[in-house]
Amino acid sequence: MTQTTEAAVQAAYPEKQPPSRIHRAWFVAAVTFVTIIGAAAFRSLPGLLIDPLHDDFGWSRGTISAAVSVNLALYGLTAPFAAALMDRFGIRRVVAVALTVIAVGSGLTVWMTAAWQLMLYWGLLVGLGSGSMALAFAATVTNRWFTERRGLVTGILTAASASGQLIFLPVLSWMVEKHDWRPAAITVALAALTVVPFVWLLLRDHPADVGLKPYGAKEFVPKPEPVPGAARRAVTVLFKAARTGPFWLLAGTFAICGASTNGLIQTHFVPAAHDHGMPVTAAASLLAVIGVFDVVGTVASGWFTDRFEPRRLLAVYYALRGVSLLFLPMLLAPSVHPPMLFFIVFYGLDWVATVPPTVALCREQYGDDSAIVFGWVLASHQVGAALIAFLGGVARDVFGSYDMIWYASGALCAAAALMALVIRRRPAAAPLAATA
Repeated sequence: MTQTTEAAVQAAYPEKQPPSRIHRAWFVAAVTFVTIIGAAAFRSLPGLLIDPLHDDFGWSRGTISAAVSVNLALYGLTAPFAAALMDRFGIRRVVAVALTVIAVGSGLTVWMTAAWQLMLYWGLLVGLGSGSMALAFAATVTNRWFTERRGLVTGILTAASASGQLIFLPVLSWMVEKHDWRPAAITVALAALTVVPFVWLLLRDHPADVGLKPYGAKEFVPKPEPVPGAARRAVTVLFKAARTGPFWLLAGTFAICGASTNGLIQTHFVPAAHDHGMPVTAAASLLAVIGVFDVVGTVASGWFTDRFEPRRLLAVYYALRGVSLLFLPMLLAPSVHPPMLFFIVFYGLDWVATVPPTVALCREQYGDDSAIVFGWVLASHQVGAALIAFLGGVARDVFGSYDMIWYASGALCAAAALMALVIRRRPAAAPLAATA
């Protein structure tokens, strides 16, 4: 776009120019960060609900874990459609509606009396809402507002979820232990609703809305026209990407990532530690500490992704995670001791460090469709998480411990490290369908 055209565009937004010394993209990233923190409350609750719901209603841990697995699966399966909906209706509308759905689903759990209601409220409603708030949201914001520092921004926005976990886990665990699980569910609903005004008033869909270039861009980028047929586009992109080898390798590694984090540690660490005599608040605090180091690890991973080969980073991350999981069964004890703290710090640094290099590889392979492709890769992440969340509960019911599931997840991480290394580079001029 010429300078004359850019000047004309900016003239149409007299109240939104000139650009400040700090680029508006960083303010948009900050609003996105706060939004993801507010929405992270619902991510903190499932592991705290298993024992209280088992005691309150007599439901098996497998039944409760099934509802959690529905939530996790929908969290992923909704993401690519949400990314397409953001292209059609805008980021603000989609995210505001998603937060409202989360609040409704979490609030309704207070009145449930049967297991199918847990499936409906927490599994379906919160799953659909949270899927629209998934990492595809962060990828969309990053792709639209930044051409430089994308790895760093992706790391920061990914760390927002961990920051929310750090904020909410100690509070929610205290509520569950001292007052019951219902006040915790209401807190999650209120947290989601509180963020809605921030999204509606401060978030903008595209730099062109305020007459700016994306951060680091050489030329002004006009806002694209709304893309009709969001569901059709999401499915079309899936079929196109599914004809390429890197998609299946990325989906496979990210499925293992979800299985070994959200599905395993986030869902079952607290009840597993409680099985060994550790108080719920102490176990939840350890998860919160994971959140502290997750922030450090994810931001650092974004910085590394801007400078080093993403495939090698993924291989290192998965290998180290697998080794740490193999040691976990012998570290669980009634009290917190130094080896357990070492595990928590180590695992926290690696928790979602896989996201920035995975997003970078999606961008390298699939260009303008990368946010939607990453949505499908994220879907595999959550399907893996859902499967392990369910199997973990079943294993606990059948064997009386979680040991088998820790060892199996460690072995899967070793497989993911090997898969990451065989992802091929895409030649710059190669068409998408030809990539293998």
